[in-house]
Amino acid sequence: MTQGRAPFSERLADDIVDLIRSAGLGPGDVLESSRDLAKRFSVTTPTVREALRRLEATGVVELRHGSGTYIGSGIERAVLANPHRPRITRASVIELVQARLVIEPGIAALAAQARDAAGLQRLEAATATALQPPVHGFRPALNFHVELAAASGNGLLRETVEALLHVRATEQTEIRFRYDDRARDHAEHLEILDAVRAGDTTAAERLTRAHLTTIRESVEAADFGDDPGQTS
Repeated sequence: MTQGRAPFSERLADDIVDLIRSAGLGPGDVLESSRDLAKRFSVTTPTVREALRRLEATGVVELRHGSGTYIGSGIERAVLANPHRPRITRASVIELVQARLVIEPGIAALAAQARDAAGLQRLEAATATALQPPVHGFRPALNFHVELAAASGNGLLRETVEALLHVRATEQTEIRFRYDDRARDHAEHLEILDAVRAGDTTAAERLTRAHLTTIRESVEAADFGDDPGQTS
């Protein structure tokens, strides 16, 4: 069976992404104007704008009225959040913690094995994020668990953890609300950091597993309101 071709604006969006990458542009950089893009690709300006709106919807670009088009953080993501996901539930929050329990202890062991100096420096800086109060819509510049994955030296693992926390950002914020002992969170992050710095793979894996298990237990014990399936 012959498959239909993708809409032209979608194909043009792919071409613009190729241009961004070939030019080495990253988040915050300015993209050339819609008029210049129209000339480059021999299309109309409205067609370019439609393609840019597609890219804006996934965070690849940011359209700033009166300023121009800027490269967004979505250009670096392999997995994008669905803005129309249903409301989170107790089950979806616990599901995120369980997924992290499967992935992150092994990552911590790899980080302890790698002991990358630059990665350890960023991981140390990221420990302070545990002390920040959870705020909906706020993402810390350095996330401890993302930097832990980065310290493993495996780019795909870092991307996986970052994408998971981005796709389930609402659940992750809910987790931080439910597990609200920031002093303990910070102390446990420091223990994991010490194990990674010491190259103790066993301790790094064990401490990360214990840390996430405590978080899961806190979430499971939390009161999600009158409807046990929905958050307040």
